[in-house]
Amino acid sequence: MKVVVAIDSFKGCLTSKEANQSAAEGIKSICPEAEVVQVPVSDGGEGFIEAFHAAIGGELIELTVHDPLMRPISARYLLKGKLAVIEIAQASGLTRLTQEERNPMAATSYGTGQLVADAIRKGAEHIIVGLGGSATSDAGIGMLQALIDSFAPKGEWDDIKELKHVRFTIASDVKNPLCGENGAARVFGPQKGATPDMIQQLDERARKFAEASAKHFGYDRSESQGAGAAGGLGYAFLQYMNADCESGIDLLLETTNFRNMVKDADLIITGEGTADRQTLMGKLPMGILQQSSYAPVCLIAGKIIDREELLKAGFAHLDEVNPKGITLEEAMRKEVAQQNISNTVRHLLAFP
Repeated sequence: MKVVVAIDSFKGCLTSKEANQSAAEGIKSICPEAEVVQVPVSDGGEGFIEAFHAAIGGELIELTVHDPLMRPISARYLLKGKLAVIEIAQASGLTRLTQEERNPMAATSYGTGQLVADAIRKGAEHIIVGLGGSATSDAGIGMLQALIDSFAPKGEWDDIKELKHVRFTIASDVKNPLCGENGAARVFGPQKGATPDMIQQLDERARKFAEASAKHFGYDRSESQGAGAAGGLGYAFLQYMNADCESGIDLLLETTNFRNMVKDADLIITGEGTADRQTLMGKLPMGILQQSSYAPVCLIAGKIIDREELLKAGFAHLDEVNPKGITLEEAMRKEVAQQNISNTVRHLLAFP
């Protein structure tokens, strides 16, 4: 029996690797002879560079950069030959801030620009950027400023020569534009600590920046798919670096040759913290399902909503890992979550 396990991180609780290992232990306790293939996964947010590292190897480069409030921190990116993989959450992520520190009017993406600059200095010619989990809503202005500071001492973007031979790919499933009712500030600002007044100011700031940028370049990418990702960082990569935009999970699964990996699988187990109708809108488990036509795909999650819609989409089985009555605080404890995943998978295999 071959089981492929590809579970997303349970945010604030377990990494993808930890969730996979817990599921594998549950499988082995029921079927000791089973072949279990663990695939660390991420759609662009937390765990993105670790997932690529597991898939392609390379060196994890660690350096000191600035966090969203310009404090020095240690962050990493992956370098494999002339390919670099950057996870913006490493430098500019929401997890870098406490609840009280969240303020997208002040938060900057400068640290992400420092990661990009370092990768270019080390010879990267293709940079994949995972746009998930940002604390910022600065339309990438901070990131661009870091590149100017690194490569253009006179402070002019057009003086930067180092970017001319670098190809950028942004990994994002966000389709939102930069500005407006469906833009970065209005849709994603509240979770980053934005008040209604802040949202208005952030949206106006982004709109003015996009207008000035369009005038400078002669084209406008503010309405492009992915422009609203990561507080507008997607826009900065699209407008200033002519980046391509691809689905994060599709990029990763293509790199790992996932479709071929599951051809002879008897079962595929995927999962995430909360599964609902948003799962069907390009989130990681849906990417797994779409590339797994040879075996049933079971979806596990801490919480499952819209069960019928998920079943209609093609998931063979759905299971909540949290026992009834458990508090959120208890469920979020790492050792509890690990045991709950293991128990859920054990029950799944014992009673298919």
